[in-house]
Amino acid sequence: MHIHILGICGTFMGGLAIMARELGHTVTGSDANVYPPMSTQLLDHGIELMEGYEADHLKPEPDLVVVGNAMSRGNPAVEYMLDQGLRYCSGPQWLSEHALQGKWVLACSGTHGKTTTSSMLAWVLEDNGYNPGFLIGGVPGDFGISARITDSSFFVIEADEYDSAFFDKRSKFIHYRPRTLVMNNLEFDHADIFDDITDIQKQFHHVVRTVPSGNGRIIHPAHDANISKVIEMGCWSETETVSTHQEHPGLWQAKRSNNAASHFDVSFDGAKLGEIEWAHTGHHNMHNALVVMAAARHVGVEPKAAMESLSKFQGVKRRLELIAEVDGVSIYDDFAHHPTAIETTLEGLRGKVGSGRIVAIIEPRSNTMRMGVHLKRLAPATVFADEVVWFQPSGSNWRMDEVISASVVPARIASSLEKLVIELKSSLKSGDHVVIMSNGGFGGVHQMLTQALKDRSA
Repeated sequence: MHIHILGICGTFMGGLAIMARELGHTVTGSDANVYPPMSTQLLDHGIELMEGYEADHLKPEPDLVVVGNAMSRGNPAVEYMLDQGLRYCSGPQWLSEHALQGKWVLACSGTHGKTTTSSMLAWVLEDNGYNPGFLIGGVPGDFGISARITDSSFFVIEADEYDSAFFDKRSKFIHYRPRTLVMNNLEFDHADIFDDITDIQKQFHHVVRTVPSGNGRIIHPAHDANISKVIEMGCWSETETVSTHQEHPGLWQAKRSNNAASHFDVSFDGAKLGEIEWAHTGHHNMHNALVVMAAARHVGVEPKAAMESLSKFQGVKRRLELIAEVDGVSIYDDFAHHPTAIETTLEGLRGKVGSGRIVAIIEPRSNTMRMGVHLKRLAPATVFADEVVWFQPSGSNWRMDEVISASVVPARIASSLEKLVIELKSSLKSGDHVVIMSNGGFGGVHQMLTQALKDRSA
């Protein structure tokens, strides 16, 4: 079958393209942003890429057009597809019908931590001989790829609540029909498609409705009121709770042994199972480890074996990833997209570096951020930094001044990356930690700063 993918260079659609190719299909694709690393990865798999969205890209007619959720009416390729009556579907629908049928699907959902948790879970299953397939919205360090299809019965998927396509406004995860469902946390996000938290809870309850009652399991935090409301709407499956808070005990419990939460005890049903000591930091990652252990146990991985695997977990690219150490300055890349993600990442780093100076450079780039929905939460989210530099998001109708005035740590606005790099080149000292936070490329500031510091030390 010849499949043409519209929006092929996104992480989800690119991973889907690679899986389709591994299943033996001829795959081509169009995108407005054809550049490395995704373009290289796709070309290496024999997938032809086309720049833009021309009607001619659909000539000769493919057997199926898979439409990414970034596509909208008015797009030339979309209009041609509809006018010609071509067969089409969304990415999640294709995945459900061609890759997930007959699989034990382990779905990791939630506002935060989906990529990290699904990466951890895939690694734990891999390290214990389960050879899982997976599709993850990032690149796990233990695999070096974001997606693969195998002959295993198990498939781990990052289960996103964003909509499926312009013609299917259901959340992506509705299509996945998991047997093991992780609901990591739930906050308001994606204000471009959801009106309020109730809208999102309805979508989460839709996926809860698909989990089997006989052999399905739902894993969720004991202390998340928004998820508790989802469960209260109706639940037909076995549930297990996790907690890192002593005041909200869960069936699975973690208690940190150091400030960084890089060493912690794990208990199940009140009995201590052992300890995990790893390179990762923060309460959020301690929580992620618990839900992964619970999910892995559902398919048969003993907790102690899971703990041993987690101690070797290499992490995920762009999740507080240390990308350079130059002239004594550590530079991190982080995919922060929400105030909670900003705060938990900085808290974890603070626990690791102690009194070391942390400089956060933040681009509030997500659709919800640009809409100003989280405006009042931005300043409090940076409390664990020593200095914050904010970039005004493009296409926004609000000003960053309010964030600066509300900040309890020194904060300023930068309008030029070039000027900022020059300033940092002069002000950064050995022992400083710079965290660059954005869900986009941020104008290549990571590379610019690294080179500037190299030039300084030459």
